[in-house]
Formats: sequence, structure tokens, C-alpha cells
Amino acid sequence: MSRLFRKHLKSSNMAATTEDITKHSVHTLVFRSIKRTHDMFLADHTLPVAQSKLADDVKKKFKILAEYSHIIRTHTDKLNNTQNSSFPLALEAPKNHDAPLAITGPHHFPSAPGVSLTEDTAANKRQPTATGENYVRSLQPLSQTQSDANKHAPGIHEIREKAGTLDRIAPKSKVLGVTGESKVPFSMGIVPRKGRTLPKPTWHAPWKLMRVISGHTGWVRCVAMEPANQWFCTGSADRTIKIWDLASNKLKLSLTGHISTVRGLVVSPRHPYLFSVGEDKTVKCWDLEYNKVTRHYHGHLSAIYSVDIHPTVDVVVTAGRDSTARVWDIRTKSCVHTLTGHTNTIADVKCQGVEPQIITGSHDCTIRYWDLVAGKSQVTLTNHKKSIRSVVLHPIQYTMASASADNIKQWKFPEGNFIQNLAGHNAILNCMAVNSDGVLVSGGDNGSMHLWDWKTGYNFQRMQAAVQPGSLDSESGIFSMIFDHSGTRLITTEADKTIKIYKEDDTASEESHPVNWRPDIIKRKKY
Repeated sequence: MSRLFRKHLKSSNMAATTEDITKHSVHTLVFRSIKRTHDMFLADHTLPVAQSKLADDVKKKFKILAEYSHIIRTHTDKLNNTQNSSFPLALEAPKNHDAPLAITGPHHFPSAPGVSLTEDTAANKRQPTATGENYVRSLQPLSQTQSDANKHAPGIHEIREKAGTLDRIAPKSKVLGVTGESKVPFSMGIVPRKGRTLPKPTWHAPWKLMRVISGHTGWVRCVAMEPANQWFCTGSADRTIKIWDLASNKLKLSLTGHISTVRGLVVSPRHPYLFSVGEDKTVKCWDLEYNKVTRHYHGHLSAIYSVDIHPTVDVVVTAGRDSTARVWDIRTKSCVHTLTGHTNTIADVKCQGVEPQIITGSHDCTIRYWDLVAGKSQVTLTNHKKSIRSVVLHPIQYTMASASADNIKQWKFPEGNFIQNLAGHNAILNCMAVNSDGVLVSGGDNGSMHLWDWKTGYNFQRMQAAVQPGSLDSESGIFSMIFDHSGTRLITTEADKTIKIYKEDDTASEESHPVNWRPDIIKRKKY
């Protein structure tokens, strides 16, 4: 019996394998499900209903009768007594309507069902305002008596026809005086709002490569600019710090002391100090008058990736792979605060003189604003979905930008309000730089550079860094970049052991390089 069962099972498995099974991709199955859901829930009642003019007229007349019937009757009596008025205000009372439809009772509005409404409490009925009365009169059609009377008052028809135009033009309610027993106020109409339009981006001249500087024997990982705009310094994986003349691009000095890759540099604007951090867990303060290290700051437990100095307070902030940012007193070398909260490597840290005074971007996909006095986190921005490797502050505006592999996001201080996305640079973004003219540059790990208009987020130029002879194509990554203080030169440090300097094309104009910009259109997929 078991033998027969095994034979039957074997034959059924062979038949199942011979059947053709059509396999669809996940994309096709998902969109088929969406299509079925769309067809199931799209009933006739969800479709737009055509407006009925008759229904609108009935609704309007009912509202007029419910609120202003006693006023219409009063002005009708006045019209019968003053037929020769130059501008009669009375209106014909509707037919088949005897009693006013006013709410009467001890209160203006009955508070609950069952409140008795008597004639003794008719004095408490709600009275409409003068503006509402005149608006209702303007909606009512003119009777034959009114039309005959208006013939003796020239200009009345033109005034009535232009009333809507006057309401739209006048910023406030105007009172138009007409010969007669009263003045008619025209209520202010609704000013139509213009559709939201995207601003056209500012024209920026294209940038071009001006010079390539060689001298390092390892990846050039960081760059810093001197406050007087005379020289700049670079740090490399060859464990040296080199100082270059900005005008001649010649090497002025080499500083040795780190025992591992130099990852961050910053020059003090108030002291003759240069601060450097590296993967050897050390923070060094170089005295540029003696060209040697004068202070060491110990405390980090792992490699340090970024450093920045406060513009007004004598503190320096460092951050790195131990997921902490440390605030150091420059003179006493003591750690003022240890800023904890990030759960992964802090890739970049920036300081400014206003709140928030410290900004950090981390590989845990968050940006944190820190209170320098309390040493605590004020705001945490979680909009990014991938690691944040660079944060840049606008030199003039009270805004900042953060770079990640998903996109670039702009934020507004101090609450961290989101401004806009700058999408399109599909690479791992290591660095950014922005100048006072509103040119934002982002550098990728594949050597690509995108130049953006800060205000509109328009990508007006794309470049690819050229790999130097003798280097691999994979060594085209851009690690850091900075503008000089004039904003006319851009300095980048790259994986091919070179430093590149870019500048604007002086021969370019708006006619030779027009802005090829169109407003973004939201495209919907068809199921």
C-alpha cells in the first residue's frame, strides 16, 4: 500500500512541475494590486458633481427669506410711499411669504431643543448688520417700479455694474454717495490670489579648473583658509600639514607631528593658532609664530573627524568616531562639555555666534543643534534617510545645508525648519561649500561636483574632476572643499593626492550661457 502511495505521489509531483507557471516581477504585482484597489473604491459618489444653477438660486433665495424678509417688507412699504426717489432702496417682497422667518425666543439662539418661542420674546430676535442688508439688496433683482425710478437717475446702472469691480479694487470698504435719502456702502469683495509660481534662479557664471597643486603623498583629506585670505593649509593621509600661498600656489611650510591621517583643520581668527585633528585621537594646537605644537587636548576615545572654532568664545569643538562632540577651553585645555546623543560617528561639526551655536551631522542620519551653555541637545532633525557627512552654514543668511547620499536639504535656524530639497547629485557626498553670492557646491565620492543656486535649488552646472596621471580612476573622490573669503576661488582636496583650484569663467555672460530652467512639474504615474 505504501508503495502505491509513493508511486502516486511521484506522478503528481511530476505533473505539477510540467505545468507552466507565469512569474511576474514584484513591480508588476504591486501595481496590479493598486489598480484593483483603485477600481474597487472609485465609486460614482466620488466623482465631481456638476453644479446646478437652479439649486444655487433656491439656496440663495431661502437664505435671504430666512434672514432678511422683514427688512424686504419694510423697504417695500417705503418704496410705495416714495415712488419718485432718485435712488430707491426698497426691494420687492417675495410672493407667498407673509410671516418673517426670524428666530424668536428668550435667547438669541435656542440653546437646546424644546425651547418655547413666543411672541412676547420677539424683541430678542437677531438683527442683521447694515453691511449684510446692503449686500442682500445688491443680490435682489430690480422690480419694475425700481427700474422706472432709476431712469430718472442717470449713472445708477453703471454704478451697479461696476460695483463688483470697485469691491475688488478697493482695499477697504468705500461709501459711495448718491443723490437720495441714503448712502450705499459697497462691501469689499474677495481679491483673487495669484497662483504660486517658482522664482527664476539667479544667473551664475560657470566655474572652471584653474590650477592643480601637487605635493602630498597621500589622500588630501581636509583644507582650511586663513582669515586674512593670504594662505591656506591642507591635511593629508601622509600625516603632514602643508601651508600654501594662495596667490602663487607655492608651498610655504610643512608641519609634522601627527602619527596618523590628518582629518580636520581650522585656523583661529583671533589667535595665531592652527588646530588639527586626526585619526590618532589627538587634538593639536599649533602656534604659527613658532611653527610648533603648544597644546594637546586629550579625551577622545577614537579617531577625530572634524574640528571647528567658535567665532566669539575661546572654545574649540571636535567630533569623531566615538559619537561624541567635545568642547575644549583653548587656554586651560579642559573639556568644558561632552555632547552625547548621537548613536554613530559624527562626521562634521560647525560653530556660529548665534543660537544654535553648535551643529553636528552624524552617520546616524540625524542633525543636532546644541545649547553651548547647558551642553545639551536642543533640536534633532531626522529627515535624512542616509548618513550625513557634511554640514555647511550660509555666510550671510540664517540658514544651513546638510549633505547625504539621498539628497541635500536646506534648513532655517533656530528651530531647524525645513526649506527645500536639492536632489540630483546621486553620489556619496563628502563635502559642501557656499559663498556669499549664493553658489552652493557639493562634492561626491566619485569625483563629481554639482553647483547649485542657493535660493531656488537650481543645479546650473555639473563637473567631473579629472584624475591625474598615475592615479586610478577610483581615486577621483573629493574629500573637502572651501571658498576663499572673497568667494571667487574654490579649493578642493581629492583622493588623487592633489589640490585643485577653480574660479569663475570671466568670459561667460548670460547670453553665452543662458539659464536653462523650467518650473518643476509633478508627474503622476498611470496605473
